[in-house]
Amino acid sequence: MVWARDLFAATAPFSAGSVYVNFVPDDESGRLAEAYGANMERLVKIKAKYDPQNLFRVNHNILPEDRKMSV
Repeated sequence: MVWARDLFAATAPFSAGSVYVNFVPDDESGRLAEAYGANMERLVKIKAKYDPQNLFRVNHNILPEDRKMSV
């Protein structure tokens, strides 16, 4: 899907700069931090407290604190 990435790159300068969480490809999971912004650290801590085994991991997942992705 090179055409889709090319289209994304070409239209990015005209976008609002936000991220739609339900449409982040698996190879761009680092963009979750962009989507959640300043709330990311808080969400990681909440995830660690209420779902440390990562049971709810469908869609774009916030990993528990001990296994968190780079933010």
